Amino acid sequence: MQGARLRYPPGSLVILTGLPGAGKTTLLRRLYGLSGTESLPVTVGAVVVIDSAQAKRHWHDRLGWVPGSVRRPLVFATHVGRIRRALAGGRSVIAHNRGCAPYVLRYFAWLARRHHARLHLLLLDASPEAALAGQRARGRVVAPRTFARHQRRWTDLVTRVKGGDPTPAAGGLIVDRAEAALLEAITFDDGDDDRLREIRITGSSPDHDG
Repeated sequence: MQGARLRYPPGSLVILTGLPGAGKTTLLRRLYGLSGTESLPVTVGAVVVIDSAQAKRHWHDRLGWVPGSVRRPLVFATHVGRIRRALAGGRSVIAHNRGCAPYVLRYFAWLARRHHARLHLLLLDASPEAALAGQRARGRVVAPRTFARHQRRWTDLVTRVKGGDPTPAAGGLIVDRAEAALLEAITFDDGDDDRLREIRITGSSPDHDG
């Protein structure tokens, strides 16, 4: 089977989300040629690629001695600020965000609207077992209580999107790891792409989101 290509309208904000360890960073690296050592967002053509790990590296290099509980809010604020600046510049943005808390998604939706853009969710669905294996493989395992909270929020979000409700986003698309492996590109333009049908789609497709 040939690969698939996802298309979104220019200027969109696409949030790639999923359980910690699901493979979000791996997918961004493969699609956009990231090295995994970046501490700043990467512009690839018309798209700004923003991985939360970039902000984490930025502050680890400067404040590596500070406890993680102190660095984490700073990392998140930096990550969100980078998304805001890219949208303010009229850029198309694809951004990694492991958290799918309702208030975080509502903020991203508000941020997109403020800059005359639309929020789309790309959900990388992996089982908790596969996600935990991914965490172990990368050498960073989320605390059990934190991971359980991620699971609850993730289950709620996936259930809603499968039911056709991607609120607060304009649209949501769920892909599992096998389907993600078939993706050749995620692009931002106004064209149609029949190859999108070559992977199983659950939820609303980006072609129908605007």
